[in-house]
Amino acid sequence: MGLKIAIVILFIGVVISLFTGLTFLVKDQGDSKKRQWYALGVRVVLAGSLLALIAYGIQTGQLQFGAPWDRHKLEPIENSEPDVGR
Repeated sequence: MGLKIAIVILFIGVVISLFTGLTFLVKDQGDSKKRQWYALGVRVVLAGSLLALIAYGIQTGQLQFGAPWDRHKLEPIENSEPDVGR
């Protein structure tokens, strides 16, 4: 559960950094773009951390592919042998 909370926090940080960069773009018209580069750097670090955390969660099995309503997860497997030739 802690991994999912960390992923949500990082995602929110990326979105906040995106809008901060947009604010700097609008406010700094013609001035030095140093604050935009800083916001971009923060966004890149947060996005890289987010991707690394998702990869770690998938690798350790804490995160899984698929939705909870997938058919193969809801239906029990009755027979492990394939129906070949019947």
